[in-house]
Amino acid sequence: MARSDINVNYVFPPSRFTLDEWHHNNQFRYQCSETQRELSDRLLAEATLACDSAKEIVKTNKEETDHRLLEKLNDIEFRKGELQRMRKDIALEIDALFVYKERIINVLKSVKRNALAICERCLIARKCRLSIDLVYDNVETNLLKECEVIQGAENLLDRILKNTYEQIRKLKATLYHIDHDLKNKEDNLHIDRRNVTLKETDFNLSIYHDTSSLDNSVVMLNEWELQTNINVIDANKEMNSAKQLRYYIDTIIKQTIDELNNQKNVTNEAFRQRCEQTREAKTKLELQHSEIIKQVATISSNITHIKKSIAEKEGYIALAHTRLGHRRQRPGIEHTQDLVQVNLVKEINELRNVVANLQRMLCEAEALLRYLLKTQIQLEEDINVKTNTLKIDEVECVTLRQSIDYRAY
Repeated sequence: MARSDINVNYVFPPSRFTLDEWHHNNQFRYQCSETQRELSDRLLAEATLACDSAKEIVKTNKEETDHRLLEKLNDIEFRKGELQRMRKDIALEIDALFVYKERIINVLKSVKRNALAICERCLIARKCRLSIDLVYDNVETNLLKECEVIQGAENLLDRILKNTYEQIRKLKATLYHIDHDLKNKEDNLHIDRRNVTLKETDFNLSIYHDTSSLDNSVVMLNEWELQTNINVIDANKEMNSAKQLRYYIDTIIKQTIDELNNQKNVTNEAFRQRCEQTREAKTKLELQHSEIIKQVATISSNITHIKKSIAEKEGYIALAHTRLGHRRQRPGIEHTQDLVQVNLVKEINELRNVVANLQRMLCEAEALLRYLLKTQIQLEEDINVKTNTLKIDEVECVTLRQSIDYRAY
């Protein structure tokens, strides 16, 4: 507001004034009074206007601040609700992963419990097979393959278990950031809720008298919004990763247990077929052995019979020789080659041929007997080999393998 400066020079009045001076003085006083009155009226009007304007500005500013505070509170409440919902989902996902971790551990225990050791013990036991039965057969192939399948399953489950631990760690880290953000949001809510309830007439209000800036904010609004958005995005990312991991674990556990059980069944079937083949071969050998024993008895009896027959023929030969000897003592002309003489010679020759034939047959029978006895011993050895193989495969290995138990927990 501009104000006019009035310069008044005071001089000592003369003892007497003129009428013009009197009129001039009255006019001057009137003008001064009018000027001061106008100035006072203008100042009063301006002050009233300023007060009314200030009141409106203050009211508008407070209403705007209250509105912004309520908007901010709603924004924080919304973001807090999103974080709380996300926190709940993450906590549930962590619990679910802990359950899956226990499943993997239990499956690993069922695999590591005895399966590999049993397969290795079966391989070692089968090295004790004898002779021709120490063969690289289908059972051997499947036992070695089963060892590979078991070791592969152990390695795969160990790797998945490590991935599960790592995913749980990431979820816990995400949960930590969300908890930190939630605490900040809660503190912010507490502060701004208190600010909303404050009035200009409240006690214990204070005026900032420091020389530094009133606004000490170091984080821009977009940065504040971005931080919560990043936490939510990271949480969703880890949640999706955890869900995919759980689905992968379900698939892998089923596939692994199915593959282990399939290979176990294939190996068991190989054992069954091999035992059946061995038992069938043993049965045939035993039947052959029984026949050989019978044949040995028959040949032995035949040899005895031949020997007895040869012994009997020796009596006839001796008789014929004795008769010929007696007839050599015939005198003179009586020493004729008559039919008796011819028949005796013929009898001796035929007896010699019969005995020679019996001797040949005796040699052949004795040779056959020796061969049959050798065959009998070989058959007995083969039967013992098959018995040993059956003991290893059917009694030791198959019994051991009955304790193999894979479970998809």
